[in-house]
Amino acid sequence: MTDIFDELQWRGLVAQSTDEAALREALAEGPLTLYCGFDPTAPSLHFGNLVQLVVLRRFQRAGHHVICLVGGSTGLIGDPRPTSERVLKTKEQTASNVARIKALVQPFLDFDGANAAILVDNLDWTASLTALDFLRDVGKHFRVNQMVKKEAISARLESQEGISYTEFSYQLLQALDFRHLYRTYGCTLQTGGSDQWGNLTAGVDLIHRSEGASVHCFTTPLLVDSGGTKFGKSEGNAVWLSADMTSPYSFYQYFLNIEDASVVSMLKVFTDLGQDEIAELERQVKEEPFRRAAQKALAGDITTLVHGADATAAVQAASEALFGKGELHGLDASTLTDATAELPGARIEVGTSFVDALVAAGLVDSRNAARRAIADGGASLNNVKVSDPDRILGDDDFLHGTVAVLKRGRKSLAAARKAD
Repeated sequence: MTDIFDELQWRGLVAQSTDEAALREALAEGPLTLYCGFDPTAPSLHFGNLVQLVVLRRFQRAGHHVICLVGGSTGLIGDPRPTSERVLKTKEQTASNVARIKALVQPFLDFDGANAAILVDNLDWTASLTALDFLRDVGKHFRVNQMVKKEAISARLESQEGISYTEFSYQLLQALDFRHLYRTYGCTLQTGGSDQWGNLTAGVDLIHRSEGASVHCFTTPLLVDSGGTKFGKSEGNAVWLSADMTSPYSFYQYFLNIEDASVVSMLKVFTDLGQDEIAELERQVKEEPFRRAAQKALAGDITTLVHGADATAAVQAASEALFGKGELHGLDASTLTDATAELPGARIEVGTSFVDALVAAGLVDSRNAARRAIADGGASLNNVKVSDPDRILGDDDFLHGTVAVLKRGRKSLAAARKAD
């Protein structure tokens, strides 16, 4: 496929478009400039934001000019949620988040060379704008009866909480961003998630009314599983792109455990695999699901994209080692800590018997059950089978001086964390 819009559609990355025929024509006429904005409402971007970074990445690779906007001003306001008002971040919190997100997006786009991506902060053009100037220059182009029809606004108006004027005005700020980038860089396309449709079209309308020009926007669909639940949640916690908020190991495991019904669509969105390669993985999902080849390809590619090849190799080695197919002693301390963080277990003192450690970690119900597991050859310490029921845990058994991995059977794992 040579047409970027055709590829985006095949990959399931187009939900809505203002005028598809006009956008296709603009794309065919030569490189255009597009942008996507990311608000610093948290110290990291999350899995949902990765979709937009991948879209920008694909456009840049196709020769188009991309702008990545971090919302230093819009982050101070907060995009209206359908349910309730956001708690406003302080200026200091927002500035800290902006700095982290600016660093985070760097690896996804090429900021060097002839077609370098541009990174901007909308606080740069709004900080000095007075309320009177904003109302006269931007507000006069909007009609309240149209603004209240936006999905996010109407949902809040119908709720008990209502909506503040602050959040009601958010769409005007985002529209101002589009117009500023249109005037400054000739930007004629904005992308975002489908829940941002109202904010995106506000920018299109502002440019049309104030500049007399036609510009474009399109949205990507929200990614949901077969039950309709939004992806990117793991037991109530967002899957973050920053390693200090979601470890590379946990990130890899999340995608390794994606359901069969969704893995092919995720491969299309997040990997560079072509139609033939994905078709083969789709065949394996149907005919050999137990091999989980598609999940392994997805987890490997997306972890490399976000955390780099070295981190991916480390977490793959850890994943293999935990289940007895690799060497635990070869894992670095950080990866070992991440890999064992979510395992059940207990604090164990040096000198504790292996039998008592199995009981304390919850792998068996009693000392007798522990002895039976050892006698049956079904208990191991750091992937080494234990045959002596009187085995004692020594200092050297705690890898990197912190944790020993206990196992009963093939899949029951626990972490014996060294007591201080």
